[in-house]
Amino acid sequence: MHQLTDKKKTIITYLVFLLILSTTTGKISEKQKNYYLKINKINVVGLSNSKNLEIQKDLNNILYKNLFILGGEEINKIINKHNIIEEYNIRKIYPSQLNINIKPTRLIAKITNDGNNLAVGANGKLIFSEMNNKILPHIFGKFNTKSFLEFKKNVEQSKFNFIEFKNIYFFPSNRWDILTINNTLIKLPKKNMFQSLNLAHKIISNEQFKNKNIIDLRINNRLIVK
Repeated sequence: MHQLTDKKKTIITYLVFLLILSTTTGKISEKQKNYYLKINKINVVGLSNSKNLEIQKDLNNILYKNLFILGGEEINKIINKHNIIEEYNIRKIYPSQLNINIKPTRLIAKITNDGNNLAVGANGKLIFSEMNNKILPHIFGKFNTKSFLEFKKNVEQSKFNFIEFKNIYFFPSNRWDILTINNTLIKLPKKNMFQSLNLAHKIISNEQFKNKNIIDLRINNRLIVK
């Protein structure tokens, strides 16, 4: 009887010991899990080496945050400060790495702003760029992003291309004029811009109007060619 009691005590002792071990092991695994899910490496690609590093440094404040629960809003806020970016893709590489692939915006015009020569991106934003010496049409006037993107959309859907423009003029009335590389000035209306652009292109292509250098389409249903 005494041996049976001792045997039961031994079994109970083993069971308690195993329970303690399993509980301790569980806690260690959870700590390891939390440690490994913290971001310790961020890779940025798609731009120049210097620009990639600049953005990478800006993202340093999300280092050691939990990769699993990290949302896109915090990253968006940092990346959207860089006007050169058209779009980007974020990929989480578990357990602790973040890869960001960036597509730069296309430079389609240039502008002088407060004495600085800036590029205008296809995203409608002003950009300090080393490519400002590229042959691009020059924009005159203070425009907003919304107006420019609407103008760009109409141009790209028309028969014209930005490389055919020498100068682009924006007026406070929200109207645009275009000077082509052949020095033909196109005065566009505020409305029906797409149709007006195609009409201007048709006129320019017509030999009958070869020596005309002003196409005025500002008045609805009226064409003035000089």
